[in-house]
Amino acid sequence: MEAPLTRSQFVRWRAAIFAIFLASGLSIATWASRVPSIKQALGLDNAQLGLILLGMGVASIIGISTGPAVMARTGARRGMLITMLTLALGIVLVGLGANVFGSATVVLVGMALFGFGNGSVDVMMNVEATAIEQQMGRTILPVFHAFFSFGTVLGAGIGALAAQLSIDVATHASIMGVAIAVIAIVCFMHVPAREAALDPTAHEKPPFRVRMHAALEAWREPRTYLIGVVMLGMSFAEGGANDWIALGTEQGHGFSEGTGAISLAVFSIGMTVVRLCGGPLVDRFGRVLVLRILAAAAASGILLFILAPTFPLVLVGAALWGIGASLGFPLGMSAAADDPVKAAARVSAAATIGYIAFLGGPPVLGLISEHIGLLNTLFILVALVVMSGLFSGAARPLRDDEKTPVVRTAHQ
Repeated sequence: MEAPLTRSQFVRWRAAIFAIFLASGLSIATWASRVPSIKQALGLDNAQLGLILLGMGVASIIGISTGPAVMARTGARRGMLITMLTLALGIVLVGLGANVFGSATVVLVGMALFGFGNGSVDVMMNVEATAIEQQMGRTILPVFHAFFSFGTVLGAGIGALAAQLSIDVATHASIMGVAIAVIAIVCFMHVPAREAALDPTAHEKPPFRVRMHAALEAWREPRTYLIGVVMLGMSFAEGGANDWIALGTEQGHGFSEGTGAISLAVFSIGMTVVRLCGGPLVDRFGRVLVLRILAAAAASGILLFILAPTFPLVLVGAALWGIGASLGFPLGMSAAADDPVKAAARVSAAATIGYIAFLGGPPVLGLISEHIGLLNTLFILVALVVMSGLFSGAARPLRDDEKTPVVRTAHQ
């Protein structure tokens, strides 16, 4: 049994995971806020842009799917460092492809590296965050995801400023890529090695086959898929906003350049505020009721965004969209971690389902939008959010008799 962390070690661990969540959001917003500029620089239509997003989505799904394997091989601590450096390199290549090489192929390669790295690190950072939540004994996972949203707010703001100052995507993306790499290195030094996260420790590690079996066993449990349905609708809503809300504002509604980044920022602010304040509400009213109320808010916000005749109403819709989509993913993670003995495997599986929707859904929306229009395509998100609300009962906390008994070995 590994030695308990001191208070100082725990605080540094928690701060490092907060920073990793922020860096992940920052990386996504760096791309999302400059989509109009990249599209214009390369002369892409929505279908071509959708194919690039599809490439990123496929790479992300590969990263998500192999995240448990990476964690089993390297441990979460080292795995997060490797995958964060990979996504940072990808962001730099996206910028160089757009403005230096003028090549959609280079952008696609960059997006693939970015997608793989971000997909894989997302699984591992959620495993770490749920472990911290379990140790604290109260709902805090939404706060970690608030830092992700804060990263998207910060990234969208930087992107909007860069666009207003006519800073090219290559310069913008290179600066952000270096910043994320620095965050990765600093955080690595403050994340402890934990046996539960399959990190190398002073004790002998189980064989790789045994670690892989532990990482994948949750896929045989029906509750994993029910929680996945809850997360799927909200993840589609969040991912769709990150990739398409800017274009929906500027091209769908026909508002001026720069308004798309404002809409993305408003969406992200709404999401961040609820994630920062939502933990006590969940502890008081329960996951299921909160999820159902937020699903109604998200569906209403997306409908208003689609149908709004004026820019202020578009922003109101974006805010409700962000508020409603805010807690679906983190509460799904909390539900997956209800059983501490199997938390790592179940969190990995639930995160995989959520991120497949989060990263793989938007490219599909792009392809559909070529046939029915971008705003009409967003009606699909409304249906998925409603489905998420209907299945929210799956997030009910497990009773003590439903959890796996802790088996203690002699050395414990």
